[in-house]
Amino acid sequence: MSNLPLFEVDLPAVPEPFVLRDYQLRALEALRQTVGQGVKRVVLMAPTGAGKTMLAAAMAQGALAKGNGLAFVVPMLNLIDQARGMFIAAGIDATAIGVMQQDHVETDWSRPIQICSIATLRSRRVIPDAATAVFDECHVLSKSHIEWLSDPAWARRPIIGLSATPWSRGLGKHFDTLHVVATTKEMIEQGVLSPFRVFSVSAPDLSRVKVTAGDYQKDQLSEVMRRLTADIVKTWQRLWGRDRTLCFAVDLAHARQLQARFAGAGISCGYQDGGTPAVERAELRRRFQSGETRVVVSVGTMTTGVDLDVRCISMAQPTKSEIKLVQILGRGLRTAPGKDSCLILDHTTNTERLGFVTDIHYDYLDSGEKNSKGKDRKRLVPKPCEACGYIPPMRERKCGNCGFERPLPVSGLVEHDGALVEVTGGRARGQKHLIEFTVAEKKAFYAQLMWLGAQRRYKSGWAAVQFKERFGSWPPRNWNWGVRAVEAGPLVLSWVQHRMIAYAKARAKKGRV
Repeated sequence: MSNLPLFEVDLPAVPEPFVLRDYQLRALEALRQTVGQGVKRVVLMAPTGAGKTMLAAAMAQGALAKGNGLAFVVPMLNLIDQARGMFIAAGIDATAIGVMQQDHVETDWSRPIQICSIATLRSRRVIPDAATAVFDECHVLSKSHIEWLSDPAWARRPIIGLSATPWSRGLGKHFDTLHVVATTKEMIEQGVLSPFRVFSVSAPDLSRVKVTAGDYQKDQLSEVMRRLTADIVKTWQRLWGRDRTLCFAVDLAHARQLQARFAGAGISCGYQDGGTPAVERAELRRRFQSGETRVVVSVGTMTTGVDLDVRCISMAQPTKSEIKLVQILGRGLRTAPGKDSCLILDHTTNTERLGFVTDIHYDYLDSGEKNSKGKDRKRLVPKPCEACGYIPPMRERKCGNCGFERPLPVSGLVEHDGALVEVTGGRARGQKHLIEFTVAEKKAFYAQLMWLGAQRRYKSGWAAVQFKERFGSWPPRNWNWGVRAVEAGPLVLSWVQHRMIAYAKARAKKGRV
């Protein structure tokens, strides 16, 4: 086997329709130069749908042209055949591609290109003999990956990591540098990925959910989210009501409840978790693509290696993980004929806490040190429209969905009873209700309270009492007949829900005294 570096050769042409794009060619050239300078541990970051597997196929073509071998290592079994098919479609002879995965029909360790399951390599305690290795989804490193990276026999051989989210803690301990192939924002602007629209709906109360290992505790989270199941289905019917929808749930109990609710509403709904057999997954994929199954509820799957035409994502899995959020939303960003955008129904407040998928980005590897990303985590996050829940891009005052216009920021000092009072955190210090709201905002809020009170058959003065609680004064009398009730939006519903929870807690506390 030749010892010449893989990246010193010219790449063979990739046949149509798999022609490498400009940004992919630039990434490969940067990779050649980096490896040529002696850096052997390199991560390439590219968004879901930007063609990471095609980059690996191009590397494999380069290896074959020089008489070298390449090992492409995947973390999940469902990626084996997908990667092999992509390599073949890119023009690589199928007889040159072997598979290291249990008793796969294409198992042949003598072939120069090997597509490997990391689980199989771990169980057989073997590392392929190749000139280069490519770790797919390198943000998830197992013990076997790390042993491979530190193997003395591989000290001078390149190991390339591929990931849409290479921000996992400590990844910089194992790789030397990061090349950003392209960002999600750039790919959307170039038309490679699909635009998206986000609605913040049915916000859960996560204040009492414990956090374990940096994310919400599943059992408690599932209990909270199961209370929103009916709203999740109704919201989907109201804002989408079509096929090609993925719904991400917290755990099995939550997912099964969602599936039953969708089915009970006459909506064909499938289900997939980590234990779903391959045959069932293939059938579910076929039904999803044909439209026979309009919604698929997933638990712990369908966040990696899914190239389906997804046009709506119902996000019912709150998370503190930027990696998990980006991987979930990446399922809906692939382009498709007739697709103008992806609709994201956020039932989790993930967007409001973590930001848009286009804003979550790092251009360096995490060293594993405490607060190594602290500065970046202070980024601004978007706010939903108070009227309809649609989340417009940052710095846009006018809602692109309903036209509601946010008021301009007010001065940090407001005049009250002849005195100047400093405003901190949006409220005047010592003045609970002193916030600058326009008349239009107050009317819109009151109209939604009127609708909600009528729907729930509350007493006639309920809406006025809630209005006073929110704004510190009673609504004008003429609003009782001059304001028309309109359906309550997610922010009004969320505010009322929080008030009811606070009231219940206060009563419980009073009863204990």
